[in-house]
Amino acid sequence: MSETFSPVWKAGIHLDHPGLVGVLDIGSNSVRLVVFEADGRMPIPLFNEKALCGLGAGLQETGHLSEPGVRSAMENLERYFTIARGMGVEDISVLATAAVRDATNGDEFVTTIEERFGHRVTVLSGDEEARLSALGVISAFPQADGVVGDLGGGSLELVDVQNGQARRFETTPLGPLRLGELTAQTRDAMTDRIDGILKGVEWLGALDGRDLFAVGGAWRSLARAHMELTDYPLEVIHNYAIGAGEVSRFLDEITRMGRKDLRALGAISKRRIDKLPITALVLKRVVELGRARQVVFSSFGLREGCLYDRLPQGEQARDPLIDSCMDIAYKSSRFSPHPDVLERWISPFFENVPASEQRLIRAACALSDFAWGEHPSYRGEHAFNRVLRLPVVGLNHADRVFLAYAILARYTGGVEEEGTVRVRKLLSLRRRELALNVGLALRLALTLSGGATELLESALLERERDMVGERGFVISMRGHQGGLAGDVVTRRINALSEALGQDIRIEH
Repeated sequence: MSETFSPVWKAGIHLDHPGLVGVLDIGSNSVRLVVFEADGRMPIPLFNEKALCGLGAGLQETGHLSEPGVRSAMENLERYFTIARGMGVEDISVLATAAVRDATNGDEFVTTIEERFGHRVTVLSGDEEARLSALGVISAFPQADGVVGDLGGGSLELVDVQNGQARRFETTPLGPLRLGELTAQTRDAMTDRIDGILKGVEWLGALDGRDLFAVGGAWRSLARAHMELTDYPLEVIHNYAIGAGEVSRFLDEITRMGRKDLRALGAISKRRIDKLPITALVLKRVVELGRARQVVFSSFGLREGCLYDRLPQGEQARDPLIDSCMDIAYKSSRFSPHPDVLERWISPFFENVPASEQRLIRAACALSDFAWGEHPSYRGEHAFNRVLRLPVVGLNHADRVFLAYAILARYTGGVEEEGTVRVRKLLSLRRRELALNVGLALRLALTLSGGATELLESALLERERDMVGERGFVISMRGHQGGLAGDVVTRRINALSEALGQDIRIEH
């Protein structure tokens, strides 16, 4: 565990509130305002609301923005600008995408907004929209390797991403508002139309064997539907992954469902039901023509990419998971948080753990004391459920369960609670055992120090070795810190020793 936590804690950077920032996204189907707590590596949304205005409805036939859509958009924009002023938002980016970009009256619409509300509107080109969407995915998946597909109401942006870089862009007219509704009578013709457009993307073959990162509310609705139909145990859309074969079968089923069957899906908004079959068909054809390995759904897209694009390169390189967990530690710990001290102290127990799991151990150290203010009878349950649902990125669903298990064990001494049964299948037995050991190690360290982790600096933990090999572990108490030992500490040592299958002793 050579990497330490960020020095921002010692520098006190988080003490100064940097001000709120907002992104107002005027799309072909929806208008959405998101207000973020900080313009940093992992901005936390404080307000997130969308209105389905349908600006692009009928655009393909008329060439104009929909009149009802314009009225709805103006009404909701007035609400959003009023809310932003009330919140004291210092910086708001107003972005317009495909419908405004392509409509003959798009310039008039933009001028009206700027004159009425006093904010400049940036009409993104197709390439710029694609680039920002890709940056949003890269900010959440720093090692993303595949193709980002961002489906809006009026267009589908495709971006080839690799090694944290967006390499190639393509904007296609495959938004559901342009394509119209899918019926049994139009299925073959619609498939041919979609295929003809996708075959014009010369580099789509680059998706072969790689991941398709699906962005956009319509595609997230498909993820919710799949979760419901498969009784998936975790209701977190971000980083929900479905293999290519399974997703093709599921999407084919959706394209053939009637309105009555679609309405029976409780996870789907009623306002998205009519467009769900066509959005499923577009996704199905991208997966099959590109021969994707799997579909990974992303809750990060254009808006998050807009913020990420502003960051210095050094900030972009930071780990979003660790930064988020450190921020939680700062806001919720009993004492000045020193997760790096905690990590160093327990590290001898986990010397041979893979780097990917060392990173999760760092996150667990940061979260290890965040539920101290809950009622003692419910700390473990509360902490477990909260970790499962934290609005953080940089980890997959199995990693979420790993962290939740580790924090549960830190508070309760075990992972066999009733609430863990449903998500247990997402984690292998080996990783469940490792999470238990991490939790028990944290439980020992925090009991030994009483949560004042600086005391651990005088209770050295080392691996014991002799001529034969490794014998276990020894905690060497220095000076007056020998007074830290006691009955509760002994119980914690015995529990961890049994889980590890190795002796742990205290030496004064």
